[in-house]
Amino acid sequence: MALLRFVLCCLVEILVLPVTLLQLLGVWDPLYKKFFPYMMRNISISINDKMGKVKKELFDQLPDFASSSGLTILEVGCGSGANFAFYPWGCKVICIDPNPNFKTFLESSGAKNEHVRLERFLVANGEDLSQLASGSMDAVVCTLVLCTAGNVDALVKEVLRVLRPGGAFFFIEHVVADDKTWLHFIQHVIQPVWRYFGDGCYLTRDTRATLERANFSKLHVKHIVAPLTNVIKHQIVGYGVK
Repeated sequence: MALLRFVLCCLVEILVLPVTLLQLLGVWDPLYKKFFPYMMRNISISINDKMGKVKKELFDQLPDFASSSGLTILEVGCGSGANFAFYPWGCKVICIDPNPNFKTFLESSGAKNEHVRLERFLVANGEDLSQLASGSMDAVVCTLVLCTAGNVDALVKEVLRVLRPGGAFFFIEHVVADDKTWLHFIQHVIQPVWRYFGDGCYLTRDTRATLERANFSKLHVKHIVAPLTNVIKHQIVGYGVK
């Protein structure tokens, strides 16, 4: 089985060789960054339709972490602002995403969700939140973002830094399937092509293990089978308290 997976992975790498060459030449990433926000805007509508109940149940707990001055949320990998509809009334939101082309979509989402106060949009990777002060956030949110991070451990470390004591990190993330399943096999085989068309997404990450070894005082996490495409249907939902 391992040999078959290796051979198939090599074949897929050969098939995406033109894209690999475009990336090496510095052509692929700029083009994809411009196209991706348009694609994600439509995909996010579908995801919210299917995952709305899960998001509502999770984000209904956000007010529990408000401070005396209200609730300030940092959303890492904010995309088009698809989570705004589920945030509590009166909250302040700071958004970070490495793709500056999301700004227009984010502002549009902010205008449609008047119960949310969009404070600012910062262009940065989640592994570097240096533009934000330590202990300045009541809550940090990531949904389908940790799969694309260059260094998940570094991102989580930054999340813990910017959270105030008692603040919480909320997440909905897809994870690798059980290694005894065909889905696990398929995830590894298609990964070479998925990373290019999924904005650097890794289907093969055990994100739960990363969160479990992070320095959260409490970690509430559950596994769900989401009503989404098979390769990302295994997901973890929950929050960790600093």
